[in-house]
Amino acid sequence: MKLIKTLLADDHTVVREGLRALLLADGGIDVVGQAHNGREAVELALSLRPDVVVMDIAMPLLNGLEATRQILAAAPGIKVIMLSAHSDDAYIDRVVSVGAVGFLVKQTSAQILAKAIHEVMAGNSFYSPQISKRLRDHYQKPDRIGGLMIKKATGLTSRELEVIQLVAEGHANKQVAAGLNISIKTVEKHRQHLMDKLNIHDTAGLTRYAIAQGIIESSVQVTIV
Repeated sequence: MKLIKTLLADDHTVVREGLRALLLADGGIDVVGQAHNGREAVELALSLRPDVVVMDIAMPLLNGLEATRQILAAAPGIKVIMLSAHSDDAYIDRVVSVGAVGFLVKQTSAQILAKAIHEVMAGNSFYSPQISKRLRDHYQKPDRIGGLMIKKATGLTSRELEVIQLVAEGHANKQVAAGLNISIKTVEKHRQHLMDKLNIHDTAGLTRYAIAQGIIESSVQVTIV
């Protein structure tokens, strides 16, 4: 039997190691790599080419939603299952919009996660029961705002989303430049363009916007400068 190559992406080591041990016990799943932030998840996904990526939404440097978008743009054959402590409509919309085929709340058992991995490899989607219900209810609403519409409303490019997350997490321009492999001058231009585009005038405002849009979670510890 061919093992399902799986990459785990979560910024908590104890969570990754716990999931790894439980998934390996399934017998049909091989954990080929672990990432502790979204940027590393993209790099490992493109180098290891796993069958499935289990991706936490709230991660430093690059959130799971943007990491998923970048992975699927470069390797559309990879299946992504998102994990989150939240299951509100805004998160569901954005998970669907980036192309993930599964969405589980973090309280889900390892057995359910293993089942989800097998299901998505069989060509199906898989959602936690409470998320499935919200999906059915939410997508029947005639006035819903879909994930693609949310992205259009923000009007931000992939690079701008990367910059605003790093800025909102409290990284200085020099750190942002090093993390994205661009010049400090380019970072400054992105910051100014973001403020002009969003009509925001300070870093605190960018941070509040990032939280409101789900680019970072309010539980993420940030330093406002």
